Amino acid sequence: MTDARPESGVDTDADAGVEALYLAHWAPLVRLSVLLVHDQGMAEEIVQDALVAVHQKWDRLTDQQKALAYLRQAVVNRSRSALRHRGVVSRYLARQSAPDTMPGADRPVIVDSRRRMVLDALQQLPRRQREVLALRYYLDLSEAEIAETLGISRGAVKSHASRGAAALRPILEDLGPDLRTDQ
Repeated sequence: MTDARPESGVDTDADAGVEALYLAHWAPLVRLSVLLVHDQGMAEEIVQDALVAVHQKWDRLTDQQKALAYLRQAVVNRSRSALRHRGVVSRYLARQSAPDTMPGADRPVIVDSRRRMVLDALQQLPRRQREVLALRYYLDLSEAEIAETLGISRGAVKSHASRGAAALRPILEDLGPDLRTDQ
């Protein structure tokens, strides 16, 4: 194994110098990058790219003793670049999904139209079925509360609710789009 710090005044070739840096400093440099980018795979790529950059510039290093400092600086700078890129991507994606989450300008009109169709359909039911369905789905009352409110048995509430829902289904289907779900 070659020493990571060549002797002063001794020039080593790029392959030997970078190999020595790799063998002696790979793990600490990856840990440094992981601390900055919080991603093991990305940190390993950053260190690998920094080693390639040092190899490419090896002949331009005036003092090969400073190769480790240059390599550390390259890892930190590349980690910063990766974080900036990650931020740009996340902001871009946030902007792309924002219009999908906002309701359309015609949403209140559609909701009002659907509500009007349901109310008109309810008017076609017998009075007791209409009352049970209104208390159940508009006021969200339980069977016991509906029975007490209307002065009828719980069995009658179940019966009126079942018959009313069954009668309402074909009326709403004839009116057009499925009015039972929010689309």
